[in-house]
Amino acid sequence: MDGRTHTRQRNRAAIQEAALRLFAEQGYEATTVAQIAREAGVSHMTFFRCFPTKEDVVLDDDYDPMLEELVRARPAAEPPVERVHRATMAGLGQVYEHHREALLGRVGLLLSIPGLRARIGENLASARTAFERGLTPEGEEPGVETRAVAAACASALAEAVIAWSEVHERAELPDVIDRVFHALRGLPAPAQGSRP
Repeated sequence: MDGRTHTRQRNRAAIQEAALRLFAEQGYEATTVAQIAREAGVSHMTFFRCFPTKEDVVLDDDYDPMLEELVRARPAAEPPVERVHRATMAGLGQVYEHHREALLGRVGLLLSIPGLRARIGENLASARTAFERGLTPEGEEPGVETRAVAAACASALAEAVIAWSEVHERAELPDVIDRVFHALRGLPAPAQGSRP
């Protein structure tokens, strides 16, 4: 990773962290871009180089490229839904422990702010595209079967995240995602706390 990419990633992380903290303290609508930039220790222009709008601070993440690579790295002999399931669980394992509260905060905002809720479809389409790319061999176009699997997996993931936001005090996101993917794969529900 070159220095410019590293700086941009560091700035994005600082802006998202500051924004989520301010949203929790004073509300989404009351928080301005200028406040977020000041709290993150960056300029107003740096904010807009990292995020086109305040909404994008909540909507954007770096998970889709990671999921694409994790799906691609799974054995090609695995059934497609299993590949996505196992890749998703592996990716979640890399971020969940340290980012649980930030994930929960972002989901809460997505579901409660009308302008953000209206853009949930963008996140769904982005995850679907990541799954399509991960499942498709390099240099090929995804076929209708791959597109259908990717769409089903992205929808299942979105449903799991939304359900978790409602039961987060009693269940952890990896367990909810695991249950949803077991259902999608036509498998019995996993035992509590067991993961693939």
